[in-house]
Amino acid sequence: MPEPTRGLLDTSVVIDHDLVDHEHLPDESAISAVTLAELAAGPHATSDEDERARRQDRLQWAAATWDPLPFDAEAARAYGRVFAAVKASGRSARSRFADLQVAATAAANGLPLYTRNPGDFAGLETILQVEAV
Repeated sequence: MPEPTRGLLDTSVVIDHDLVDHEHLPDESAISAVTLAELAAGPHATSDEDERARRQDRLQWAAATWDPLPFDAEAARAYGRVFAAVKASGRSARSRFADLQVAATAAANGLPLYTRNPGDFAGLETILQVEAV
């Protein structure tokens, strides 16, 4: 029997979880505390009441489903490598702060990053495995 796959889900995958083909997701998944922070901000970023309710539901579901991995000292050190790699690729690292923190969390924990937006992580191939879903 093959070894179960493990991975960190990017915020985009958590948001679109009901739309994603689950055969493309790892057997064991985690999220970053940064993703939980992005989801917590989501309901406050819209004035549409129905959308706010959907975002609140998604936040509550994610919080009940995963115990998020922290952005800790190891992730902070990995963030330096992630930042440098993005900058070396000619892209702006500052404009994608949360994405790069999520990537750093994946790198610090030795996990591939599953995302709906692989272009957001271009230039990081030597630091972590990015899986498009």
